[in-house]
Amino acid sequence: MVRFLVSSEVDGSQSFVEVLLSNDSDRWMDSIVQVKNMVIGNNKQKSQVIVQGLIPRLLQWMMHDNIPLDLKIECSVVLGSLSKGTEANIVSLIEAGSVPILLAGNRLANYDLKYVEACLRCLRTVFLCNSAPKEHIFEDSSIIPLLINVLPKSSCTQECVTTIFANCCKTPEHQNMLCSNGAIEALAPLLKCNIYKVQMPTLRCFSVMCYQNEDVAQAIANYDNGKGDTISEMLVRLRNRDKTSEMQMAAAKCLTYLYRGGALMANDPIIMLKTLPTLIRMCKKDRTLEENVEGAETLAYLIEVNSELQKVASISDHLIRTLSDYLKYTSVQQISSTQNTQKKDIHWGNELKQAAFKAFASLGANDEDIRKKIIETENLIDHITNGMESSDVKVQAAAVRCLHSLSRSVQQLRTTFQDHALWKPLLKMLQNGPEEVLRVASSTLCNLMLEFSPSKEVSELAKPILETGGLNILVKLTNSDDSLLRLNGVWGLMNMTFQVSDKMKHQILESLQTEQLFRLLSDPDPNVLLKTLGLLRNLLSPKTHIDNVMNGYGDQIMQAVVFILEGEHCVDIKEQALCILGHIADGKTAKDFIVGNEDVLRKLINYMVHNNEKVQLAAVYCICNLVWNDDEGSAERQARLRDLGVQKSLQQLSTTTTGDLQQRVKLALQQFS
Repeated sequence: MVRFLVSSEVDGSQSFVEVLLSNDSDRWMDSIVQVKNMVIGNNKQKSQVIVQGLIPRLLQWMMHDNIPLDLKIECSVVLGSLSKGTEANIVSLIEAGSVPILLAGNRLANYDLKYVEACLRCLRTVFLCNSAPKEHIFEDSSIIPLLINVLPKSSCTQECVTTIFANCCKTPEHQNMLCSNGAIEALAPLLKCNIYKVQMPTLRCFSVMCYQNEDVAQAIANYDNGKGDTISEMLVRLRNRDKTSEMQMAAAKCLTYLYRGGALMANDPIIMLKTLPTLIRMCKKDRTLEENVEGAETLAYLIEVNSELQKVASISDHLIRTLSDYLKYTSVQQISSTQNTQKKDIHWGNELKQAAFKAFASLGANDEDIRKKIIETENLIDHITNGMESSDVKVQAAAVRCLHSLSRSVQQLRTTFQDHALWKPLLKMLQNGPEEVLRVASSTLCNLMLEFSPSKEVSELAKPILETGGLNILVKLTNSDDSLLRLNGVWGLMNMTFQVSDKMKHQILESLQTEQLFRLLSDPDPNVLLKTLGLLRNLLSPKTHIDNVMNGYGDQIMQAVVFILEGEHCVDIKEQALCILGHIADGKTAKDFIVGNEDVLRKLINYMVHNNEKVQLAAVYCICNLVWNDDEGSAERQARLRDLGVQKSLQQLSTTTTGDLQQRVKLALQQFS
């Protein structure tokens, strides 16, 4: 019996479609109505009529001037019904060229509201699909004004247009285009329209418009309807507890983006007393999983850069304990939800984990006490380790971001982190991980490399990192095309060289090699250059290591320093290069590399009378080390520098300078006397 019914349905659809594909115009209207009734709610019938070639026929009629309007309306209704089928159905509509046809001005600007609404309903559904050509509405400059123009015609056009904008606005160019075409003024009244299906996409539209766009965020915050009613105030009302959770969440997200866009201040009661509590409330167990995830992610973004918001959040409503429960979620069942029921295939355990990791990362970004509370969460380090080994890239990225935040604590580096092999998944990420985790993973490795001890060749935490290829990974990062990865590579090497053995320093220099060192000293990113100079300073300290390092690499290091001093660099970089010379001058035999190079000596003299005090201090520090009385051969070096006019320059400086520079000049002059 079932087979007979399905067969009859298919046969019926075939006959009706055949009529529509024929030239029998008298039967077109009846047949399209029959097709419309058959495909409603029936995905099998939708797919069947698509296979039979109905979409091109309907689009052809919609473009034809001689086709009656009633038939065109039915065409757009059937297309809208087909768009509500499977994703494959939507792809068929897109591939047939339906989007530009439905967006054409002679349809959306049509005087018949039913036709306009039917076209917009179809477009709305198509643009909800990931594969839709969302950039299309921004490619033709006439489309945005056209959509804004039809916006006030009915609640249907308002719902459809706002949904289209919310789903298509993806770039700063899109945001600016909407703003410049009057979208803010057109959308603002809809926040007060009391039609839920209109308010929700309007909220989402404002969110995507101001996300990471300071100009648009400011324009939204500055809007005033002439009655003193700002968008910010309307958003605050929409996050009140008498609204649905979905609306509260959407309004809080929009306020968050306005704040992060610089349009609201962190200490504004709208943010501190309204938005923050709303997002914390969304993390509670009585909310849906969607709201738990979105609440934690948005909270992480809200508090990410403000320590006061982080402190308030950390002591609010047992937030840390609530987030820790996210990490224990194992059920595949979703909390009952009236929204987004189509998302049953989402791995909620992973979604909750990555949201919790992001929130913990933001909470612990600045405060040591908050980090301690987070780390005391049951099995947190194990959860982070498992997260970094997850097959879900979002979980990986969030876990390593959380670790990066917690690794800013020297106390935790020396205690908690020593007991866990966090470096294993971290190194694996750096060797084989996706590009989106490399930056934060390499930054985290830099922090782990900080915990070296002067009493050991290398700390217990760093030793296994080096033994499993950590040094080679850092050196490899210095060759990256990404300036941040190069920076992290050099930064890690600089941390690695702090107070380690002479043997370790030679190993680092051998791995880095002179050619790569000079490439880093020529890097266009000044931060990379500064960290490279910091690496050299660490290599040349303490005093007992200076001669050994210079005996092996003195010519290359001197060449590197001269290269910097002769270049067009900022004061901070010149100061670092002079400090390196100061370290070299503190060695026993290493001094000869400077004293035997008249060009370097004259550069030092010139920098003594530089117009920047930091540079002068560094130059005088080097001179003082060269002429220090207690060092062997000091008399000969003093005589050499006196002949070059150094003593005279110091005497002149002693009468014209004050503070630290004057004290250092006097100390240098005392050595000459």
